[in-house]
Amino acid sequence: MTRAQHIASWIITLFVPFFLVLTIVRLVLVTPFYLQVEYRLPYFPADPYGFTTQDRLKWGNIAREYLVNQEGIEFLGDLRFPDGTPVYNERELRHMLDVKNVVRLTTSAWYLIAGVLALLGVWARGSKWAPGYLNGLRRGGWLTLILIGAIILFVILGFQVFFVAFHSVFFAPGTWTFLYSDTLIRLFPEVFWRDIFLVIGLLTALGGFLLWRLIPLGGKTS
Repeated sequence: MTRAQHIASWIITLFVPFFLVLTIVRLVLVTPFYLQVEYRLPYFPADPYGFTTQDRLKWGNIAREYLVNQEGIEFLGDLRFPDGTPVYNERELRHMLDVKNVVRLTTSAWYLIAGVLALLGVWARGSKWAPGYLNGLRRGGWLTLILIGAIILFVILGFQVFFVAFHSVFFAPGTWTFLYSDTLIRLFPEVFWRDIFLVIGLLTALGGFLLWRLIPLGGKTS
């Protein structure tokens, strides 16, 4: 390989973990399957303020849809309970708008990374350095296992610290804490976030494992 191809191969390695985790996050966001399972788990806490499982599925799916559609915050702001009170208060709406902006940013990053990997793949095929490209993917799978394994261990052993650190990266201080009686906490209590981080981590690790094991050392395929 030329020096440029060698560098490109390592760029592929570094991009693979981000591509895999953002792909899994996207899949979780665009499908209602995770909510259908999570809310029915036997250990999932009941809502002390009265939400049933069906209530959570209804309002939770609307919140999920907001994060991936092109609607403004009024999509959530116009929601009302049967007694006429708003589903979300102003503080919750501001946070959901922040979350949507983060989702848009990460989605753009996902498209960019996918585009770079695709273009490098075309280059690799045309310049006959496909083994180097495949080696980059294979190393990326191994790197994914290492990084995600560390994150999963962190989530299991110190979820509170991880949760605070995660939100501190993406959101301004004081904008993401709510009362237990607020709708966001009733729909998405701490156990929800612990589980979703573990699910995303495990599925991402599976993707990394498959890349590592299915691409032979040396990038040669049968």
